[in-house]
Amino acid sequence: MDHSTHGTHLSAVAMMAVSGLMLAAVVPGVVRLTRRAPLWQRVSLPPGLALPLLVLVHAWVVLAGLVLPVPTGVTAASELALLLAAFVFWVPVIARTRHRLSDPGRCLYLFLAAPLLDIPALGVIASGHQAEGLAMIVGMLPLAIAAAVVTWSWIQREERQAVDALPLAVRGGDPGVR
Repeated sequence: MDHSTHGTHLSAVAMMAVSGLMLAAVVPGVVRLTRRAPLWQRVSLPPGLALPLLVLVHAWVVLAGLVLPVPTGVTAASELALLLAAFVFWVPVIARTRHRLSDPGRCLYLFLAAPLLDIPALGVIASGHQAEGLAMIVGMLPLAIAAAVVTWSWIQREERQAVDALPLAVRGGDPGVR
């Protein structure tokens, strides 16, 4: 492998990692910081549409170049579409909109999304681009971490509510003592 080919290879690996991180960490961070913005109400889609939209756009962006040469303009437009689909995907999880998911819904949504979004990366690996595919999978790990955090938060909330619902005497408190 000569220096120019090696540089191109490293660039492709970095691009895949950055793309995964954008989708799985940067976009949800932006949505979280702006979760009460009126914009999210306008772009909010039902989760049953947002998840398949992201999965399909992500598959197109990741796999299209493996099938046929894609012009630079189409690649840029595809990347923009992926970024927009990522925002639409995260809105039901984070933002306060009419399509906000319940705690169990958010857990299911994120745990379902993680492997579905890794499938195109497996296609990249199968096509002989192991480093690029693995970079994409690693870049997308924050999505699985988010699923675990959402699940843990839900469990903690449920436990607090269950304890709060118990009579004071059962919780170990004495109603006569203040």
